Amino acid sequence: MEKAIEVVGNISGVLGILACLVSGLFRIVGQYTFFDKILLESMFILGIGLMVFACMAKLHLLSSRK
Repeated sequence: MEKAIEVVGNISGVLGILACLVSGLFRIVGQYTFFDKILLESMFILGIGLMVFACMAKLHLLSSRK
């Protein structure tokens, strides 16, 4: 179970960083939507949420080890 939480935490952290990076780059270029449907602010908030989830998963792993 610990290995699954670690893998999910790592994947969500990487996806969160990529979502924030992509939304930031598109915003710098001057676009406000992604594929004309997804607002970049929503994508940025999704990235932040994924990174927070990754931090919580890592914190759970660290607190459960003795």
